[in-house]
Amino acid sequence: MSVTFNELLSMANAQDEPQRLLFLFARPEGNNPKKSKKMQRGYIQPVMCVDKLPEELKSFRQLTNEADSVEKNWQFIFIAGLSGEKGVAPTADAAEPYLNKMTNDVISGQNIASYVVIDRAGKPIELMVS
Repeated sequence: MSVTFNELLSMANAQDEPQRLLFLFARPEGNNPKKSKKMQRGYIQPVMCVDKLPEELKSFRQLTNEADSVEKNWQFIFIAGLSGEKGVAPTADAAEPYLNKMTNDVISGQNIASYVVIDRAGKPIELMVS
């Protein structure tokens, strides 16, 4: 799914129930720089996770600056939404098991197609599992 960060925020705000957005920052590992970009192989290493309510995010730059203040060694952001119930957004505590699942999915390469993935510039990217 190719979507920009602003489109993602708009979609989160348009949902019937309030959302909490889940972000997993990651970096590629094990690439062979001698191969073409299409043929590079490696794995994705999770770096850090955070959850935010859409109203806590003013811009993509704000999110990346906040991330860089903690750890600068990341290249991708995996993003998912967690829906609330009865007009109440999920809490940060409720988001924790889903952030753990995201981390496990990225480490194992399983189910990563269900996440929106963008790079440091905010451009959508698609990853292939081999």
